[in-house]
Amino acid sequence: MIESNPTPEALAQRRVRSFVTRAGRISNAQQYALDTLAPRFVLPCSAATAALDWQATFGRNAPCILEIGFGMGAATADIATHLPDSNFLGIEVHQPGVGALLKLIDEHQLENLRIIQHDAVEVIERMITPASLDGIHIFFPDPWHKKRHHKRRLIQAPFVSLLASRLKAGAYLHCATDWQNYAEQMLDVLSAQPLLENTARDYAARPAYRPVTKFEKRGLRLGHGVWDLVFQRRAD
Repeated sequence: MIESNPTPEALAQRRVRSFVTRAGRISNAQQYALDTLAPRFVLPCSAATAALDWQATFGRNAPCILEIGFGMGAATADIATHLPDSNFLGIEVHQPGVGALLKLIDEHQLENLRIIQHDAVEVIERMITPASLDGIHIFFPDPWHKKRHHKRRLIQAPFVSLLASRLKAGAYLHCATDWQNYAEQMLDVLSAQPLLENTARDYAARPAYRPVTKFEKRGLRLGHGVWDLVFQRRAD
């Protein structure tokens, strides 16, 4: 049986980081957004950081959605724009992506979106309290397509157990990938988590709130598949 609330020691032994460090060129516009907007929209995270107070952060009570690994932020900004009654927290470690999303926040005047530039596992452990989230989005995480690298994939049992513990009863976890092998692994891992239940027979239809990215459109034209998985936290 998978632990529903793994201890910090157990997670440390099976640690999967939510990112891989890589270089990235920052444009002048992204750097300007970082310089001018980060103090307002990027939240700090350190060993001393307290658990996130969503009401204080956003100035209101509203559904709280976490996105892990937003890349350059286009889909994140699109979702936040079309769902103004929800609060969104995006986690991304790469500086160009953070700058790009800050630029979109400014362009769309988004008040319902905040960013943390840190490893998602540590953010969730330190800042997200149990049963506090209404939804979690993980769209197109690194597939680590070589078999010997599958152990580096984000969607693995200990991490999914941690995510499930942060969802409210009835809240959802939505993953999407364009790698069939990873989709199959996701389905196996999510289905094995006792706190979660599948909202579909296996893979779900793409929910209307998730936009189709340019990369995804190109892949679909080439005949590549995309798999969405939407699981729900069981009632206690």
